[in-house]
Amino acid sequence: MPISIAFIVFLVIAFLASAIRILNEYERGVVFRLGRILKAKGPGLIILIPVIDKMKKVDLRTVTLDVPPQDIITRDNVSVKVSAVVYFRVLDPVAAVVEVIDFYFATSQLAQTTLRSVCGQAELDSLLSERDKINTEIQAILDLDTEPWGVKVSKVEVKEIDLPDEMKRAMAKQAEAERERRSKIISAEGEFQAARKLADAAKIIGEQPAALQLRYLQTLREISAENNSTTLFPIPIDLFKPFTDTFNRNSQEKGN
Repeated sequence: MPISIAFIVFLVIAFLASAIRILNEYERGVVFRLGRILKAKGPGLIILIPVIDKMKKVDLRTVTLDVPPQDIITRDNVSVKVSAVVYFRVLDPVAAVVEVIDFYFATSQLAQTTLRSVCGQAELDSLLSERDKINTEIQAILDLDTEPWGVKVSKVEVKEIDLPDEMKRAMAKQAEAERERRSKIISAEGEFQAARKLADAAKIIGEQPAALQLRYLQTLREISAENNSTTLFPIPIDLFKPFTDTFNRNSQEKGN
């Protein structure tokens, strides 16, 4: 009699162990009964019929998929290596189990081929300067293709673009030439503005001779402010005008 009770207790414990499942908040269980799908259950306590029911557990949390570097030839025939990262999650557990054998592996392979396809259609300059556009295009294609699997691709980021060494050197020379060109343009614009200001100043001095005298006195003041041993005596230019006039008249008389 005690043996029978112990055997019954063992059977009950074995039944409960095989029938009871506990799922976390982020998990769902897709239940099959005799091979036919019932529905996705959870979270919480799930009771299965031993031998008859089978359950496939699915994680609903966001998955970070690292896409390894892909050898890509861009539209302008430049060979590069591009890597990316894909963020996706399962929205429909039943479709993720029924429609595809391994949705994680399938999404990974699809991400690699899509990355090669999209980057191969772009030129190198666009690939380097328009990453947001490339990311959006890859995300849209992946999201559309994985929708039948119950998978939602929320974000794609191109992580690294590895260029050949000769291309890096060429781009460095191009950047240096561009910086030199901008420097020359800025210097030329500065000289042009300075020349224009000097021309305006010469025009004002020509119209107002007293301005030249004031500028002369200001220059003397600036020189005297420095610590030097040079002594300057300002002599008005008008003092020499009678001598120059006499010299000019004598020259004209000799010429006649």
